[in-house]
Parts: sequence; structure tokens; C-alpha cells
Amino acid sequence: MARSIIDSNRYMVLGTVDPDGRPRVSPVYFAPDGYDTMFWISSPASHHSRNIAERPEISVVIFDSGVPVGGGAQAVYLLATAARVPDEELDRHVETACRARFPEQEPFPAEELRPPAELRLYRARVTEHSVHIRGSDPVHGKGVDSRLVVDLGGLG
Repeated sequence: MARSIIDSNRYMVLGTVDPDGRPRVSPVYFAPDGYDTMFWISSPASHHSRNIAERPEISVVIFDSGVPVGGGAQAVYLLATAARVPDEELDRHVETACRARFPEQEPFPAEELRPPAELRLYRARVTEHSVHIRGSDPVHGKGVDSRLVVDLGGLG
């Protein structure tokens, strides 16, 4: 289930923490590299990018927001460490980050992700995956919705 959710969705919601300790959530278009690395392109001036620069530990949720209420919503939750991809690694990662979703399109040019350009490539390295479990689940349900840590392999 977790792999299917990651594979079939294009947006993830980043959870970061402001300098004053307040939580901040930001939807971003993402491209997975397997199930343990997620890439996105953003401005270093954006709120979430500034938060990541100060506190790289993030949380992420990936889900299909189009599922009707009561229609069996599914979600994957990630704990990860995020950072801007260093300029010297861009050539190695930009094609994966840009072609994972649209292989027929040309990748975003790496030079457009280096200074003085305004955008950068970011990477989240996943440390834990968990899935949403409905309270009524016949196997794992506990009466209330909960999360179940799952092993997707490849971490480490």
C-alpha cells in the first residue's frame, strides 16, 4: 500500500518547524528516487526552505486528497532529514528528480538550479515510513485511526 501511494501521487506535504517552534506545512510537487529519497524544487527564500536550513528534520504526508469522505482514504507518513542538494551533486540527481514523473520530458536544466538562479533542488532522505490505519481495520484497527510503521527496504 505505501509504495502504491508514493507511486500514484504527485504532491507531498512537508512539515517543518519555524524558528519560534510553530509547525509549518507546505505542499510541494515531488519526485521519488525509490522509496527512501524524495526530491523537489523550491526557492531557498521560501518559508519551508528557510526552516529546513535551520532544522533539517521534517515530517511528510503523501495522500490522495480526491478520495471521498468514507471512501477508504490512505496515507503514507514519512520522517526524514532534508537539505538542499549541493551544487556539485546536481548533475547526478537532476535527471532523476525531474524525469521520475514525466520521463518523456526534458529534465530541468541543472544550471537553472545553481546560483544566480532562484530555484534549488532539495532532497529528503527518509528515516521512517508509516501508513494510515483506519480504526475499523480488521487486522490492525484499534478503534481509532492510527499509524503503523512499515519497512519498505532500502533505508540505510
